[in-house]
Amino acid sequence: MKKKLVALLLAMAMVLALAACGGNNTGKDSNSTPSTDNQGTDNNSGTPDNSGAPDNSAPEGTGAVNPDDISDTMTSADNKYVIAMVTDVGQLKDKSFNQGTWNGVKLYANETGKSYKYYQPANGDSATDEDRYQAYKAAIDGGAEVIVAPGFLQEAAMVRAASEYPDVKFVFIDGYPLNDANGNPLANVVGVAFHEEQCGYLAGYAAVTEGYTKLGFTGGGGGTNPAVNRYGYGFVQGAQAAAAENNTTVEMNYSYLYGDGYSASAELQTQINGWYANGTEVVFACGGSMCNSVFAAAAANNGLSIGVDVDQAGESGTVMTSAMKGLAEAASLMLGRFYDGQWDTIGGQAVNLGVDDNAVGLPFASSQFEVLTEDAYNTLVDGMKTGGSLEVKGDYDAFLAGDETFANVTVNFVK
Repeated sequence: MKKKLVALLLAMAMVLALAACGGNNTGKDSNSTPSTDNQGTDNNSGTPDNSGAPDNSAPEGTGAVNPDDISDTMTSADNKYVIAMVTDVGQLKDKSFNQGTWNGVKLYANETGKSYKYYQPANGDSATDEDRYQAYKAAIDGGAEVIVAPGFLQEAAMVRAASEYPDVKFVFIDGYPLNDANGNPLANVVGVAFHEEQCGYLAGYAAVTEGYTKLGFTGGGGGTNPAVNRYGYGFVQGAQAAAAENNTTVEMNYSYLYGDGYSASAELQTQINGWYANGTEVVFACGGSMCNSVFAAAAANNGLSIGVDVDQAGESGTVMTSAMKGLAEAASLMLGRFYDGQWDTIGGQAVNLGVDDNAVGLPFASSQFEVLTEDAYNTLVDGMKTGGSLEVKGDYDAFLAGDETFANVTVNFVK
């Protein structure tokens, strides 16, 4: 069963073109008001509205490769749902972080016959820690044995819930180990992080190998989000490596000026329009629905973009590749550890997933590559693995402080 599930997840990650980056991008102008469609969820109660939902009572072993073939809502025989997910900000079907994580939950539950349910905190993108806690409480009252929750904003609510319910297990995706109010480690929480610097490196290397020497990076979180910073730092390192190999130089605009809220905005689109107008060829958009502004600017200027987190090739024809991390794989892997009785090996710990785990990379089949071959790409990935000769650094502090320079890449920080 484990081998079958891994095969399903890998097929999903490499074959499905999950258009992705947050928001409800349907080809409309990126500055239009985002949809408030909550995918059948009452966003004020923190629990899904299952009225009229199909009765999918824990279907087992159907072998569905496409997670969209598995219903988002189900009705269990005892009205209990042992696997729960509490969403991050945005919609469940955000084509990004929530959806990628939820796909892993559904695929695992479908393959193992477990009941499952998602919970959205009240107040949407304005959800508070109390809203998130109430969503956890609803999940636990609904029978949750294990709760998967993506996004660093979950921290305060998860600390509270995990402290109050020590028998319930929590999978903190894009997170880290947590302590209770007294500073004691919470053994019922596992923090799952990714080596974003590795797939950022691959994206930067690919862009320069394809002949592009004027690049841009725009990130969310105002420079405070570790995952975004690792993506960006890796992107610069990869660009440097390829530029050195090709004996060329690269100029890169690097900004998180309009990314505090991870949202598309007129200001961000104007900034990126300016970059393209001044010669930038490819921009890596990293942070929620910010990508919508970058995609729109790229399309208006015949430029290219690089997506993030999942394969965004279907979201815009400007996407040359995407720096992906295995959200679905991570969720499924941690659920498997719990149900296989191996929680003691991960509880209270930090789990970091990267190329060694096939958890980061580029979707080669959907990428617009003309120079980089798949063999060369695989050689690069193998070099990053433990024991390989290629080291990608993840500690970005000196870089962001402007204290690290690169022989072939000039970084222009736009703060």
